[in-house]
Amino acid sequence: MRVIDLTGATWRKSSYSNPDGGACVEVAANLPAIVPVRDSKAPDGPALAFEARAWSSFVTAVKDGGLPA
Repeated sequence: MRVIDLTGATWRKSSYSNPDGGACVEVAANLPAIVPVRDSKAPDGPALAFEARAWSSFVTAVKDGGLPA
């Protein structure tokens, strides 16, 4: 397992997050080459780190409705 230092990450909550504080996802887009994703209810918990290119492909597929239901 590779450990990535996220101390310099600038986190932002998804605009699609639940307004009452539940089911929230945060991403950090200020790190080169990776996009970390975490649960906003557990900011000190684990984060998933995706290669920026893979994250971009995922976001495009979501926006285009290209993922199976």
